[in-house]
Amino acid sequence: MEVMALNSEYDIARLMQESARRPVLVFKHSSACARSARAFQEWQAFLHSPEAAQAATALVWVLEQRGLSQALARRLGVPHASPQALLVRHGRAVWTASHEAITCSALRAAVRARGAG
Repeated sequence: MEVMALNSEYDIARLMQESARRPVLVFKHSSACARSARAFQEWQAFLHSPEAAQAATALVWVLEQRGLSQALARRLGVPHASPQALLVRHGRAVWTASHEAITCSALRAAVRARGAG
């Protein structure tokens, strides 16, 4: 499973365009946070699930890309959290989760329930 790297505002625009074709699941990760490390393991498990094939995926490293993370939060109208998962469809956040709510089963269910259409 290829994970889209978000490195610039251009990449956010590409993500929004991709979300018109299929859902995009974004994971915002802090490399300095134990809760984020646990959520990252859940994200990685999701990447090996059948539902991962139904969505594009993207990763933001919030410490290294703070400005980009904040730009994404503004663009989607969703307050920043870390860790955070966002399901984007047609340029809008249709589902979000943060901290302990980020589980493989929650990510799979979000894509199944909100990914189509």
